Amino acid sequence: MRLSVAVRERVAAVHRGSALPERLRLYDGWADSYEQDVAALEYRAPHLAAASLAFAFPTPPAEARLLDVACGTGLVARELHRRGFRCLHGVDGSTGMLERARSTGLYQQLWQCALGREALPVPAEHYDAVTLVGALGEGQVPTTVTPELLRVTKAGGFICLTTRSNPPNLQYKAELEAALERLEKQGAWQKVLAQEVEYWEKATSEEESTQGTGYISGMIYIYQKCPVPQLKED
Repeated sequence: MRLSVAVRERVAAVHRGSALPERLRLYDGWADSYEQDVAALEYRAPHLAAASLAFAFPTPPAEARLLDVACGTGLVARELHRRGFRCLHGVDGSTGMLERARSTGLYQQLWQCALGREALPVPAEHYDAVTLVGALGEGQVPTTVTPELLRVTKAGGFICLTTRSNPPNLQYKAELEAALERLEKQGAWQKVLAQEVEYWEKATSEEESTQGTGYISGMIYIYQKCPVPQLKED
């Protein structure tokens, strides 16, 4: 099924690299139709990220405390809940998205936070796992947020990240992977998974399509925070 012009325009608008206030305004306006739009896109990141994190988890997750960063309307929380995660907290910059997330009843706590401009409003080493799904990309959350995600994760805890591999995002993806690798070399975390997924979501143009498939590809990363991080100078 072909994507409607309206869906293409809404997706393009939030990826244009506009200033943060304008981007948050766009997300506020998108909140009511967001889930039906990403369903039309066949957007698989929430399902794939939650499945990968659940597989990596060493113990039953019901007691694990998890922070869903850039939680949007709660798509990742739904997938995590299906896999046994019950103690879910969330943050997002958009009040419209947070209202939708709150309506799911899946989060014990929700905060508004403009990640990349503000510190996460939670204590250090507080979470058994942190997810950042769908917001690491060109024109969205900067790659410099990774140390902040590490800060709020317990030693031995997991951090699950995703990004797209479509042409406009390739430079961002390279910068992100360089940042992830630097933290690994510094002993902050170790890589558990780096998996490319071909059918990540429908492409919004022929130019974006991977080898004419009509889809773009994406990446899932899972890192485990080292028990005693020893950050060193490069």
